[in-house]
Amino acid sequence: MDAHTNAFREFELAGWNDAGISKRYDADLGSVTAQSVPALLDAAVVRPGARVLDVATGAGHAAAAAARLGAEATGIDFSAVQIRLAHERHPGVRFEVADAAALPFDAQRFDAVVSSFGMLHFPDPDAAAREAFRVLKPGGRLAFTVWDAPDRTVALGALLGAIRRHGTLDVGLPAGPGFFQFSEPAACERLLRGAGFEALVIAQVTQVWRVPSPDAAFDTLLHATVRTRAMLLAQTHEAIERIRAAMHEALAPYRRDDGYELPMPAVLASAARPATD
Repeated sequence: MDAHTNAFREFELAGWNDAGISKRYDADLGSVTAQSVPALLDAAVVRPGARVLDVATGAGHAAAAAARLGAEATGIDFSAVQIRLAHERHPGVRFEVADAAALPFDAQRFDAVVSSFGMLHFPDPDAAAREAFRVLKPGGRLAFTVWDAPDRTVALGALLGAIRRHGTLDVGLPAGPGFFQFSEPAACERLLRGAGFEALVIAQVTQVWRVPSPDAAFDTLLHATVRTRAMLLAQTHEAIERIRAAMHEALAPYRRDDGYELPMPAVLASAARPATD
């Protein structure tokens, strides 16, 4: 791991080892990311009795959903805080601290590997894809979800647009993989084929974030994320207020009688390790 990659990893790890951030992400955004978990498990062909690895498990919801289907599920995350949270949420499921780029499992151990919104956080996505390939049995499938492009992921697109107009995106964060790079099918294909996968399927999954107000969405992105939080905290007080006001304007079309319904679709990519190598 080079110095730049390591700096990004340590930045992400410090963020997700903050119990306040991890718990609030689960409380405020977990209801959104959970909406694509059934499609994620379907894409990985998770069945009763299958051995399933959930990489970057966070609070453990995908691993727990696999277990409810009758699979033998294991969830891993590089954050010890996230693993404690997963144990609290799902005490009957196996969880352990491990790194996506160096999985502590024998080759060809699992029938399926899944990652719910983890790929966009990995310092080295190619290494993570190669490790998923290594631990999969021949014919096993990898499936992962990421956020769709910002022009379709309304809350994130509104915030980034507001920062561009009223603040700055150049705040000196450690260089890492592009947050939306895997929103593009071509990037998913390069990643998966480069790791040796075949039979690729890439689709969009509808998700909706229901919030009581634009302020609620803004505050979640400020307090329950890592990269976005750091970007916002680097703005001036005046810029923050202008960004918040711009969010109100951008989200106004999504007002409903009882709050706001914000489209937050996911891109779901899946592929198979060849049945014969």
